Amino acid sequence: MRRLKVESLLAVLDADELVFEETFHLQVNKNMLDEKAKSLLAEVLEILGGTGDPAYLTSLKFDFKIEDYVFLYDTESHFNRYRLSTFKGEMYRLFNFPWTDAYRRLCRTFERDCLKSGMQERIWEGSALARRCFGEAGEGGDFSENGAPGWKLNAYNDAQYDLVSRLAGYKIIRIPMYENLMLSGSLKRIDQLLVRPGDEAQKAIVNWLKRKMQ
Repeated sequence: MRRLKVESLLAVLDADELVFEETFHLQVNKNMLDEKAKSLLAEVLEILGGTGDPAYLTSLKFDFKIEDYVFLYDTESHFNRYRLSTFKGEMYRLFNFPWTDAYRRLCRTFERDCLKSGMQERIWEGSALARRCFGEAGEGGDFSENGAPGWKLNAYNDAQYDLVSRLAGYKIIRIPMYENLMLSGSLKRIDQLLVRPGDEAQKAIVNWLKRKMQ
């Protein structure tokens, strides 16, 4: 479903003749992560209850790029208490990400949706790396003990995307599926508009994205 929404979004951009690069890959140069950057990520790991040496992504994949802006469409799995906790890190005070206040609110509001889609074992428990960094998972849906290492790794990786893209000279724009656009006098969610956007919706989406790049 996510891929269909992204493809719909790209079709809207193409119809407006915006120049973009689809599926942009950013290779992570080891020189990007100096001691300060590593300490910022280590802090996020600690906030999430992780132990051991931080794991670093070697490549970042973005849905598309326009000039020096890189874009990601975020679904339910990105909005929960663990992602919310990452915003306590120093990196979010050092760097200005204009969407962080909105993401804090969305994380508080839509964790129930994350639970609906993220209770599967492979998501809740995550990979072997998730369990190595964050310990064994608690019972599905139970946050009273160790919770969800899979969710924690996802939140940690989101923070890596935020930091590394900035260090590489790009401005990351996250598109939350819950964001509302004004259309015909009423608010419509972007994920709903992308199901089958008509001419009016397409124009509203393009103008909305252009505003994000100002």
